[in-house]
Amino acid sequence: MTHPRSVCVYCGSRAGAKPSYATAAKATGAMLAARGWQLVYGAGDVGLMGEVARAAQDAGGRTFGVIPEHLFPREVGKRDLTTFVVTETMHERKKVMFMNADAVVVLPGGAGSLDELFEVLTWRQIGLHEKPIFLLNTDGYWNPLAALIDQIVGEGFADASLRDMLVMLDDVDALETALVSAFA
Repeated sequence: MTHPRSVCVYCGSRAGAKPSYATAAKATGAMLAARGWQLVYGAGDVGLMGEVARAAQDAGGRTFGVIPEHLFPREVGKRDLTTFVVTETMHERKKVMFMNADAVVVLPGGAGSLDELFEVLTWRQIGLHEKPIFLLNTDGYWNPLAALIDQIVGEGFADASLRDMLVMLDDVDALETALVSAFA
């Protein structure tokens, strides 16, 4: 028997400037729960993090949150998750989240989301894993990142295969289809 799938979602601890970001976060959490996939995320109850988690919970989904002690007050650690882990460091947080996921989804977010994305992307680039990495490109949020990846490849700092390691999707329906395919 295969284990139930888990999807790590990296996203902002802030709501962002557009209401569409929260709408997409809620839709992502609800979709994961509807599919029976566990949400793995940073255990915060603020910003997009809180939106995705509450939506997953409201839809009856399993939630696995990981938060370092020092961010507990800032990100308002969400204690009512199915699994709630408190780590000593950010490095531990990222490792526990990644190790408990079968795929990575990145919603709009800031420097922390970029840090998490580039860590798992680098690990994939150097052959440490083959987990799929999806970017939810709500309202074109990740278009500048796609251009940067193209520049990195074009300037000879990465092989063209780097582009294929990131799958950019415009909406949650496309994300769901891509995850179903990845898990098949």
